[in-house]
Amino acid sequence: MKRLWDISPPLQPGIPVWPGDQAYREIRTATIGPGNPVNVSAIAISTHTGAHVDAPYHFAEDGMTAGNMGLAPYLGPARVIDLRGVKRVEPDHLAAALADPACPPRILLRTYERAPVGRWDPDFPVPSPAAIEAIARHGGILVGIDTPSLDPQSCATLDAHLAAHRHGLAILEGLVLDEVAAGDYELIALPLKLVNLDASPVRAVLRER
Repeated sequence: MKRLWDISPPLQPGIPVWPGDQAYREIRTATIGPGNPVNVSAIAISTHTGAHVDAPYHFAEDGMTAGNMGLAPYLGPARVIDLRGVKRVEPDHLAAALADPACPPRILLRTYERAPVGRWDPDFPVPSPAAIEAIARHGGILVGIDTPSLDPQSCATLDAHLAAHRHGLAILEGLVLDEVAAGDYELIALPLKLVNLDASPVRAVLRER
């Protein structure tokens, strides 16, 4: 059996969320006991909690919603590029990987030594719009990162998101790549069919190729 790597942070109370977003909450709506045979729960969650995909509707009023996106970008060969310590990913950081004709069209950027799954990092690393353009020129169909966003927390223009949108690149954020070596894998990170929404949490997994 091929090895699997779970690259999703744990969804539990206290998981950091974008400042001002809905905090993750769990509500027990039924409990096993006399006259009730089951436990049942509800959750309150931002669509951008943990590992998640951004739909174009997140940053473009006429963009496609999460439940209407095609699934193909989120399932298939992917390359993890190790960029630990890089605060702003530029095309030069990607040049060697993208020059490889065998490089898959799904690019995952590891920037943390250890992803801060228990705290919010306001100065998280990001790719530049030029880096997104380089991935698109390579023939990329998805860019993923182990941070909450392609754009800095202080950025109101969403330049990297819009660069991805121009080229039809799917966006996958909030990954945990701590235990994953640079190299090629099969990515499985399917969004939920949230028909009207701007993003979707995913259970992101890498499988040995």
